[in-house]
Amino acid sequence: MKRTTPAALLAVTLLAPLLTGCGGDASAGDDTHVTVTVGYQSKTINTVTAGTLLRSLGYFERALAAQGKRDGITYKVDWQDYATGAPITAQMTAGKIDIGSMGDFPLLINAARGKQLNRPTRLVSVTGYNLRGALNTVVTAPQSKLGSLKDLKGRIVSTSVGSAADGTLVRALQQAGLDPEEDIRKLNQQPSVGASALQAGSADALSQFVAWPGLLAFQGKAKALYDGAELNLPTFHGVTVRQDFAGQRPKVLDAFLTAQIEATRYLNEHPVQAAEKVAEATGLPPEVVYLYNGSGGIATFDPAVKPQLVAALKKDVPVLRSAKLVGDVDVDDFVDDGPLKRVYGAGYAKQLAATPAPSRAEVWLKGEDRTRTFDSPAALLKFVSGHQDQVRAAYVPDAATGTRWYANRAVWVTDGQELSPFVTASAARAYTRAHPGSRTVSYAAALEQAS
Repeated sequence: MKRTTPAALLAVTLLAPLLTGCGGDASAGDDTHVTVTVGYQSKTINTVTAGTLLRSLGYFERALAAQGKRDGITYKVDWQDYATGAPITAQMTAGKIDIGSMGDFPLLINAARGKQLNRPTRLVSVTGYNLRGALNTVVTAPQSKLGSLKDLKGRIVSTSVGSAADGTLVRALQQAGLDPEEDIRKLNQQPSVGASALQAGSADALSQFVAWPGLLAFQGKAKALYDGAELNLPTFHGVTVRQDFAGQRPKVLDAFLTAQIEATRYLNEHPVQAAEKVAEATGLPPEVVYLYNGSGGIATFDPAVKPQLVAALKKDVPVLRSAKLVGDVDVDDFVDDGPLKRVYGAGYAKQLAATPAPSRAEVWLKGEDRTRTFDSPAALLKFVSGHQDQVRAAYVPDAATGTRWYANRAVWVTDGQELSPFVTASAARAYTRAHPGSRTVSYAAALEQAS
């Protein structure tokens, strides 16, 4: 079965601003007044340290005001919000955006289009990442009978072509023995449109990035079919800048990266408050934001351009090339963490070596501005069973992949006295097949056993 929307549609979207005559430099101004245009994705919440949270905190404006006092220039920031990375790339290659944030697959398209259109760009920092790939998830309707990726054969799947979520879908289907081009009908849709299609029944599954799978699961409108962490391949979002802009205004780029570092520190030191700020700015439930961005959340925030992430980016190129979305991309030429090293100084080596701590079971009670952690999912369940009316959200790590998920949306397995949560039913089945005597139980039964 062929996809209904050809890959060429993405290229048309990217080129549209050029074909309609747009042009010029986003940072254009006179010698004393400069506007810096930043493209971001407010609802793609693992970009918040270069977008939503950064904007909310005002750190970039503050850094530019300090820089302006030194060089006699008045700076203004123009924040432009988009649903995906494709339109940010289109505006960057048209000279309309100076700095943008997007996922790993869109970053590669950004690199390819920039080179093709003589507007080269560079990857200068990372926002949020997951070393196993858990930022992308395939979900189905709550009552769907689909039990695994193999069941998608002959089905309709919504995704955003050229996105990291699409890359996860392609790889996952291939691992399951399915042809992503022939065995499913792929709908190329914006995340919100795909979510509506899933609810309306016009799509059997939805493969999307942060925060759509977690949002739909939280709302009871979807359940996880495939956890991207099963690929065990890093996925991330990062910051890209036009090369000409970086060369013309290196101090502005330094100010942005400095502000991003400060926003990252704020998020890591004040995770609940950061989640509430992002929720207020985006309209997303704070509990969903915290699933991804909280302490031990699915996303780890660190601006350092880690070697593991660069290596994963190189593995992404063939996937995009096979979909005819890019030709060859010189990843080493595209990646430039020199400005970030300049800002960090001697501390950059420590950031490169830092690794995320394993996620722990965690409860957020109503009316509290901090969360409580537990040594095991069973200990969390015991606490929840005695405080059910007070629980705002409870999170547990998948027993196999470590991916954080909602305790009441997880698939629970009892094995003797042990209680183990899984993001997907297929992962739970794999566990019960390998452990005779174990069985899946409802959340209510798991609570009762733990109490």
